[in-house]
Amino acid sequence: MALILSLSVLPTNTFAAEKHTSDTPKEIPAEVQTMLNRLNEIKEMDKSNLSSNEKKELRTEVKTIKKNLKKSGQGVYLSVGTIIIILLLLILLL
Repeated sequence: MALILSLSVLPTNTFAAEKHTSDTPKEIPAEVQTMLNRLNEIKEMDKSNLSSNEKKELRTEVKTIKKNLKKSGQGVYLSVGTIIIILLLLILLL
């Protein structure tokens, strides 16, 4: 039981790594590219002469852009434990 619980906590990123090592590069959608460009602009800004409110607005903008970039991801990631539990449930139900 402890083995199953420990496996359910550790996610597997091997499937995601294999996806990125393919020889055919994917094109980045235009909306994702504009968000990445905006993040680079914010990173290169001189923030020393900005007020605290302007810095706060930039931080919230960066957070929302990063959240949108995560949502635009196409993959579904399952942990090993989740896969084992699904298989056990299928075996028991069928």
